[in-house]
Amino acid sequence: MKAVTSKALGPTLGMYSHGVVAPGGEIVVVAGQVGVDHRGRLQGPGDVGVQTKQALENIRAVLEAAGARMTQIVRLQTFLTHAADIDGFMQARREVFPRYFPDGVYPPNTLLVVSRLVQPELLVEVEAMAVKPHGSAADGATRRRAAAKRSGRRQATRRRR
Repeated sequence: MKAVTSKALGPTLGMYSHGVVAPGGEIVVVAGQVGVDHRGRLQGPGDVGVQTKQALENIRAVLEAAGARMTQIVRLQTFLTHAADIDGFMQARREVFPRYFPDGVYPPNTLLVVSRLVQPELLVEVEAMAVKPHGSAADGATRRRAAAKRSGRRQATRRRR
């Protein structure tokens, strides 16, 4: 990813880039993630920082399942239910972004304050979009699994004959 800045714009208001240029590849779209862990339990009831960290960790898990990484994110969209939580959200990002984006290139992020999310106890929801380069190791592993599956079907067909 390459961060895009324009001399026509001032500095960003936080840990994000005005834009990014991504190399061609497959787009990975991650549905809005909230502060619920893998067991379905809300983390940090009433704490936007804890919920933000969990939402970002959920995004990481989805990207890894798709063979992508956090550093391949080209867009984040964040929904907060209270404007008063902006500082807590920003603090959570300051704590985890250096680990997720060690090169200091942060994806563009749009932050919206909404009246509520699907469940009233949810304070934050984060969507992500990443671009996974063609020919990545995960692509190769997927192709190998598909080839092995096809080969297994051919062998089963031969045995039935």
